[in-house]
Amino acid sequence: MTRIHAISGLDIAALPATLKARYFQLTDRMEIHGPNLREPHTKAFGEGLFELRLKGAEGIARVFYCTRIGRRIVMLHGFVEKSQKPPARELKLARQRQKEIENADA
Repeated sequence: MTRIHAISGLDIAALPATLKARYFQLTDRMEIHGPNLREPHTKAFGEGLFELRLKGAEGIARVFYCTRIGRRIVMLHGFVEKSQKPPARELKLARQRQKEIENADA
């Protein structure tokens, strides 16, 4: 079974209700079936970074994650989306956190 970890600062509780419910539905599936749920649920951004795509009545949210050895999924950064493409600052923050996780595991 896959284990999911959220890093400090990732506030899933702050998401609107339908987005939060969708997050838990998809992460439950990830725990059982692994991290690759495929589009439209997940998307690869290269270099080991992925996004979990959440749609609900209140809009769209994205949660960036990476995978680690030992069937671990680490949720790095989440935000409510306002455009089709994730803002550069959101992607940059996710990549920074990914590097921190990789360095801690080294």
